[in-house]
Parts: sequence; C-alpha cells; structure tokens
Amino acid sequence: MGQHTIRFRIRPDGRVEEVVEGVVGEACLALSERIEAQLGSVQTRQSTAAAFQTAAVNASQSLHHPAA
Repeated sequence: MGQHTIRFRIRPDGRVEEVVEGVVGEACLALSERIEAQLGSVQTRQSTAAAFQTAAVNASQSLHHPAA
C-alpha cells in the first residue's frame, strides 16, 4: 500500500482547499469525509484523474475460465 497524503491550503478569506494524493478511485472521499465534516460544508469538489482510475489488480492473481 502506498503513501496517502492530504494537503490543506488555508486562504486569507478562511476557505480551506484540500488535495488528496496517493489514492485512486472513490477511496479519496472515504479518506477525507470525516475531516471535511469537521471543517464545514464543501462548496465545490474537483476530481483529479486519479479519481477515475481503478485500483491495480494484484499481479499474482490469475483468472480461471471454464472450458467451453
């Protein structure tokens, strides 16, 4: 499992920007939802390319197709 990072930028007007790194798919929402609930309401959400990826399949797994 890789490193997960959440970066915050606090703007002078009090807005907080959050960037989640090292997470693919919708797992970033699960990782950050408790923090977001404590910060207040989410005004906007912008997904990165990683949000649309799927988790990598373990290379040691094999598929078994039954004979026709």
